[in-house]
Amino acid sequence: MQLFSYLCRQKRLKTETDMIKNHLLSLFFLGATLTASAQLAAPQIDLPNPLQKLDGTLVKNLDDWRSRRQEIAAMIQQYGIGEKPEVAPEAIKARMDGDTLIVDVTVGGETLTLKSGIHYPTTGQPPYALMIGTSMLSLPKPLFENRPIATMNYHEAQVNDYSQWKPHHERGEHNFDRLYPQLKDNGAYSQWAWGLSRLIDGLEQLGPEKTKINVKRIGVSGCSYAGKMSLFCGAFDERVALTIAQEPGGGGAASWRYNCHVDSVENLDRTDYHWFKESMREQFHGDSVYLMPYDHHELVAMICPRALLVLGNPDYRWLADESAYVSLNAARKVWSHLGIADRMGYSIVGGHPHCMLPESQYPEVGAFLDKFLLDKTGIDTDNIRIAPDFEGKIDLNKWIKY
Repeated sequence: MQLFSYLCRQKRLKTETDMIKNHLLSLFFLGATLTASAQLAAPQIDLPNPLQKLDGTLVKNLDDWRSRRQEIAAMIQQYGIGEKPEVAPEAIKARMDGDTLIVDVTVGGETLTLKSGIHYPTTGQPPYALMIGTSMLSLPKPLFENRPIATMNYHEAQVNDYSQWKPHHERGEHNFDRLYPQLKDNGAYSQWAWGLSRLIDGLEQLGPEKTKINVKRIGVSGCSYAGKMSLFCGAFDERVALTIAQEPGGGGAASWRYNCHVDSVENLDRTDYHWFKESMREQFHGDSVYLMPYDHHELVAMICPRALLVLGNPDYRWLADESAYVSLNAARKVWSHLGIADRMGYSIVGGHPHCMLPESQYPEVGAFLDKFLLDKTGIDTDNIRIAPDFEGKIDLNKWIKY
């Protein structure tokens, strides 16, 4: 009923459109179905089948997958991060101040302003592809020096200023909450994903003549907590052509199920609940995680049919890359099922500090940038599945039974 109440309130907003009404209504009915079975009827230790729809039928083609993807999105919002609300086009006012994109978002009489500077390449011609760094772009500069790719950092604190390292507001006190007080229980990852989508709205509204950006060639990348952020941003906005999640750790690509009884990793009981709904811990703590109706291989799979590269670092046990290896192979089956496995890869390689990509991983990143942001042909990404610490040492069949 919470979503229904929200729907009723939203009808009174001047900025609402029929598109938003239909979207929220569909979420309500889907949410009602999910609420009836918030937990699985029996524990499931292996990973849920992302290709099986709620009605029990299997995904056969891309149209089926689009429908299934919406089901997964609804579950992740309902149980994991909270609703990422839609915004009517007329609620967005964008402008350029020099090379800085400014986007005002007005909802319910409250306005939130986003500002991000765009750094243009010295090679190529506009409109340029754009790589957005979540919080900051941690991919090394040499990867962009000779490529016609613009870069921009998304300053997520403009939406929700939570930080593990410095003073911050608490849940319900962030800028996002001024616009959506009814969503104060949301985790930061839904709010941060919402903010990145608003930057893309601004780019679309202004067009390439003013921004010099090709909105069909947008990428997003971040590392550590911002690596998780990049996954949620890429998963929840289909305008993102390429997601590169660097060392996202538990709560990102890694499976909550796999991590349940693994020592010294970020699991559902030991994650930071500023990022997620606190009710997730209440419902799925301990062995209750095996009753969860989804897992994070399905968050990863939401990026399909678009492109995804996940970069790992097994030297840091807390990052749970063993779990991510299982989860990524489980998610990749969706791309494979649709005949586009070349759009998904991973490279999990140690021997370097956290968030400092070694040159040995440059070729994988370069291939994905060239193929999926620059639309180059003749680039082979079919077999970018690199995980020497785990390949052949983990029984994937124990966890992936579909």
